[in-house]
Amino acid sequence: MTPLPQWHRKPVPNGGTLGAQVGLSAVQAKLPRRSLWLDWVPLLLLPGVAIVFRNWLPAWVFMWLLSGAVFLGCKWLTLRRVATVHPLRANLAYFFAWPGMEADAFLAGAANERPRSGQWVRAGLVTVVGGVFFWLAIHMSPGDNLYFKGWLGMVGVVMTLHFGLFHLMALSWQAVGRDAKPLMRAPLLAVSLADFWGRRWNTAFNALAYGLVFRKLARPCGAAWATLAVFLVSGMVHDAVISLPARGGYGLPTGYFLLQGVGVLFERSETGRAVGLGNGWRGRAFAWLMAAVPAFWLFHPPFILNVIIPMLDTFTAVGKVL
Repeated sequence: MTPLPQWHRKPVPNGGTLGAQVGLSAVQAKLPRRSLWLDWVPLLLLPGVAIVFRNWLPAWVFMWLLSGAVFLGCKWLTLRRVATVHPLRANLAYFFAWPGMEADAFLAGAANERPRSGQWVRAGLVTVVGGVFFWLAIHMSPGDNLYFKGWLGMVGVVMTLHFGLFHLMALSWQAVGRDAKPLMRAPLLAVSLADFWGRRWNTAFNALAYGLVFRKLARPCGAAWATLAVFLVSGMVHDAVISLPARGGYGLPTGYFLLQGVGVLFERSETGRAVGLGNGWRGRAFAWLMAAVPAFWLFHPPFILNVIIPMLDTFTAVGKVL
């Protein structure tokens, strides 16, 4: 989840059609007055229902269940806040067939260009490489280092899903005219920590964090405190989906994201700008130092040992049976 809103956001288009070939064109109409509390019910209810089953499920299954509950709650929240009415099948496509969180852009905005063949190839290769990493992790011998095995499997999952399959989904929607930007936007090219979190790493929750946290707090509290609040919320969500299943490491993911928030504010300070942390090689080095070195707070040892390793062991056992 990305905890930093984009600092210079472009207006999201509210209208336009995508043509008959898409079959999901937007219908321009003002939304009727709605009950705001209904926007939040799934986001509050679904994770609560998932937590009820915490003691009955394997830790890794509970992790995916809780993550899915939070995800669907956020999807509902964004869908309830779209600017115009859209056909049911368009809403269902956004809700179930696209992991992004910018409902207005997906439902009403047309893609600027069709995907190129090279983009398909790169996304496919990343998917394969991620799958290989995961395969290697589940086939490691029992005597191998558990932390290395866990990190290898986890990296494989992230590459396969976020960098691979989700990118292929974005390209597929772009091919039929939808404005579906990849969730991972070349994070290795980030020129600063703010660029990394705000525009490149897992942008699915960017608009959500901007609208629900930053924009509401920026005026009464100031941009700095609003930024820290966004990182705090992101940390708490990660604590829920990481530390709750692991039954340990509580507070470490929150601490990780608060550290990222402090890093963003520092690189935007007079001292940070004076030493060139906002761009160039210094900005890149600072971004990766801050994001990567303390990553063991985010994916802490209890999570690796109690969630990831049992998940890999389950796939190993299933592979032997098959």
